[in-house]
Amino acid sequence: MALPVSLPNIITIARILMVPLAIWLIISQQMMPAFLVFIAAGISDAVDGWLAKRYGMKTELGAHLDPLADKLLLISLFVTLAIMEKVPVWLAILVVSRDVLIVGGVVLAWIMERPMQMRPRYVSKINTAAQIIFIGVTLLALAMGWDETWIDWLGAPLVGLLTLASGAQYLQDWLRHMAEANGASGG
Repeated sequence: MALPVSLPNIITIARILMVPLAIWLIISQQMMPAFLVFIAAGISDAVDGWLAKRYGMKTELGAHLDPLADKLLLISLFVTLAIMEKVPVWLAILVVSRDVLIVGGVVLAWIMERPMQMRPRYVSKINTAAQIIFIGVTLLALAMGWDETWIDWLGAPLVGLLTLASGAQYLQDWLRHMAEANGASGG
């Protein structure tokens, strides 16, 4: 009997299940285990992608689950660390707002019967990398007992600018798509 999901999908689901664990560890002030869970999530992301590509195990479910797992982890950690006053609240709000804007735009386009495919943009890939590095370095600094305020001074403005640029790019893509779809429908 075939599994309903592939091994890469199972790994991705395991990464989703790491999210509440990471949150709990941070709230419990167990920063080294939280950092290690974050690293494990990153490794699992690389492994599931490699397996899917290398062994032809790509699935439609995986194409949706993988970015969902990434976003759940990053958003959860930004919000949790902001609540714990370990990252700037304004940055967590910006990160969450950008993702809500993107998801809201896709859902609205679908409701209006003008579905669109979201393609990762170059600026968004850089933004995601910057967010991952920012959270990873913050967790490492907290785990090692280092003063993390320098990370906020250096990293937060960069991550904030990249998040704004990425959100603006997606908004521009959405507006263009909706205008083209409106022109195609004659309305």
